[in-house]
Amino acid sequence: MSLINTEIKPFKANAFHAGKFVEVSDASLKGHWSVLVFMPAAFTFNCPTEVEDAAENYAEFKKLGVEIYIVTTDTHFSHKVWHETSPAVGKAAFPLVGDPTHQLTRAFGVHIEEEGLALRGTFVINPNGVIKTAEVHDNAIARDMKETLRKLKAAQYVAAHPGQVCPAKWQEGAKTIAPS
Repeated sequence: MSLINTEIKPFKANAFHAGKFVEVSDASLKGHWSVLVFMPAAFTFNCPTEVEDAAENYAEFKKLGVEIYIVTTDTHFSHKVWHETSPAVGKAAFPLVGDPTHQLTRAFGVHIEEEGLALRGTFVINPNGVIKTAEVHDNAIARDMKETLRKLKAAQYVAAHPGQVCPAKWQEGAKTIAPS
């Protein structure tokens, strides 16, 4: 079953953000656009490259009123140490969410039961808590946040312009299509 156009399930999780531990919940994601980025675990090879990529593009997301949430199956305590010891992860100014109970990974369909880890999943969520894009793939393949940014802009565009759709390779400012 696809998660597209479904509302996120209620949840509460602990995160490391701005030097302290905070709670993140489904309510935290409502009222603004959000991007949830699932990663298998802290201290893996590919994950710091993705956190760094998110950090390098974070200003652009913030300009669009978007918060990024990095989620791994570790605890928020692990994320604190990860943030303090990894130069790449240390650039993160967004919440690093711990999901040691696998509540989120299961709710978003990215949990690997045999390993207790998450697949690499990326979800764009609108201000009403509704999932508008979903991308899930093998853990050996890291993502490009510029592509996530492009999809986010397309989701924001069609939300603001009912009756319009964004064609393949759509970029901000390009023509859209009115289905007929």
